[in-house]
Amino acid sequence: MNEILNYSLFALGEQNFTIGQLFLTLVLISVIVFVYRSVLKVYFPKVFQNTEIGGLETKKLVSLFRGLAILCLILAVVISLNLDFTLYARDEFELSVALIIKAVIFLQVARLLNWLISNLFIHNYYSRRDSVDTNSSKEEEPGKTDIEHSARQTIKRIFFAIAGLYLLNNFQLDIPLFVKEINGEVVSINISNLLQAFLILLFAKLFIWVITQLILYNVYKNKKVDIGSRFAVNQLIKYVVYVFATVIALDVFGINMNILLGGAAALLVGIGLGLQQTFNDFISGIVLLFERSVSVGNVLEVDGEIGTVTKIGLRSSTLETRGNISLVLPNHKLVNEKVINWNHVSDKVRFSIDLGVAYGSDTSLVKKLLLQAVIDNPYIINYPAPFVRFQDFGESSLSFTLFFFSRNVWVIEDIKSDIRLEIDRLFRENEINIPFPQREVHIINEGPSSRNP
Repeated sequence: MNEILNYSLFALGEQNFTIGQLFLTLVLISVIVFVYRSVLKVYFPKVFQNTEIGGLETKKLVSLFRGLAILCLILAVVISLNLDFTLYARDEFELSVALIIKAVIFLQVARLLNWLISNLFIHNYYSRRDSVDTNSSKEEEPGKTDIEHSARQTIKRIFFAIAGLYLLNNFQLDIPLFVKEINGEVVSINISNLLQAFLILLFAKLFIWVITQLILYNVYKNKKVDIGSRFAVNQLIKYVVYVFATVIALDVFGINMNILLGGAAALLVGIGLGLQQTFNDFISGIVLLFERSVSVGNVLEVDGEIGTVTKIGLRSSTLETRGNISLVLPNHKLVNEKVINWNHVSDKVRFSIDLGVAYGSDTSLVKKLLLQAVIDNPYIINYPAPFVRFQDFGESSLSFTLFFFSRNVWVIEDIKSDIRLEIDRLFRENEINIPFPQREVHIINEGPSSRNP
């Protein structure tokens, strides 16, 4: 039997091809083709049946899998027919045909895994979550699409960073970028160190996503935690995880953290004197996240500017004004200075409109018309009910103030404008005048004064 398998059929140059090699090649090709066709006909239809993946993404997956199958066929032929020629050799490194094919296969596997996790797990997770949230009365979470895109990009970068490390190690491309002797020790930083540190930060980002989006999201939903509280907790988790990830990443470079912390302690005094305001903002940011006197989504009035809080960072916070302008405020202004939070305690806020009517007007009718002007407005809530206050007898008018409650703080100026227009219409129909200040000027002419020539 061995003689039959080792029987040489033909030769190309110095390479002989035996019956055993051809038989092994046919077996490997048959297995790869069988697996490829089985996956396409059995597994893929079941996967796509329970997902909402589009046609373009489906074609991309089939293309990736087909490319992987072709590469595996080529590798099987090269190994079984002993075609693994050495293309380049230096010292202990040999660049062969099989090594190149394996590297390309590794990259193709990384692309395939990236597609599977990004679409079958992340995209489907957000699709199911969106369908559940649509049928419930849950608050809308801001930036949901950006979070999904960021998670998919993180997965993609992780796989390609791992592929980069594989190529560096197998092709001996790990070139030193920095070599220096420090305190009798040689410190060397290679390309692989950079990739490892980058990979650590990527895994930290993925860990944050798992904690905040997969675990804490259901906790927030069941406990009915408001958006501002969610943001505060998520930010604190992010800061803590990134601090630990940065320490681990620095350790990859061989940096002794004890020495670094000792030197940092000596520098903190000088840095603190020069960056007092920055540290003030930093501490204020932590106070805001813990105290939650200001939360994401609150409508604030700071120095006459009104805006919605879109982000609370450690150093500064961002407000989006009514003019769609991003207003960046240092955190100490929100902690130490006077800030009006329109919806901190309740979303029902009282507003007022001041006006005056002419003396002699029917005050009961004035009160009735003012209440009528707000009762018909769809943006005014009925409880607490609007009311009118007769404030004073002014110099040229009877002063009234109309009070009403509304939840639409962001567009309250437009609501007030509509109410004023309605008041003006009702007053015109009922002949009630709104006076304007009048002054009588008396000019006394005493005649020409007598003067001596």
